[in-house]
Amino acid sequence: MIENIHWLGHATFKIIAEDKIIYIDPFQIKKEDQADIILITHEHFDHCSPKDVEKIQKPDTIIVTTNDCALKLSGNIKKVKPGDKINVKGIEIEAVPAYNTNKKFHPKENNWVGFIINIKGTRIYHAGDTDKIPEMKDFKNIDIALLPVSGTYVMTAEEAAEAALIINPKIAIPMHYGSIVGSEEDAKRFADLLKGKIEVVIKT
Repeated sequence: MIENIHWLGHATFKIIAEDKIIYIDPFQIKKEDQADIILITHEHFDHCSPKDVEKIQKPDTIIVTTNDCALKLSGNIKKVKPGDKINVKGIEIEAVPAYNTNKKFHPKENNWVGFIINIKGTRIYHAGDTDKIPEMKDFKNIDIALLPVSGTYVMTAEEAAEAALIINPKIAIPMHYGSIVGSEEDAKRFADLLKGKIEVVIKT
């Protein structure tokens, strides 16, 4: 499954799930594509980008996102909040909390989300913009965790490593660096901190 997960920079991922193409937080998309499902974690411009959505949206694309993002987008939109579970085109999707605990950029009361996506029994967690939060201990049987590592708006590499140990995925992939904040050094530090504990794959 890991080879079907493509990091496109910042928090953007393209996941190929057999005959479905899933995008998460499309931002600065370089080429046109056709997404079956688009997941958007929250309304900040580098996550909810209507012009990037348009590049990959087709008539039957389903967008799963929060209430505030839905106001900026058009098409077939399913609105979610933390705790919601839906089935979209045969893919089970769970919206989970994503918020800051020691900074003000992503307040808990905004009901912004991360996603747990179940693809044929493989559970992929995209954290969204979050700090290490208590709810992470309840995320069970995560196979692949996509975690922000850049600090400033989200977890630092050190905090992300602590979060990874709580979630205990089979594989962790760092994200949210190299574009607006953070660098590859953050990703490498994250990998070093988890060496011998959790396998880290740095996507390029």
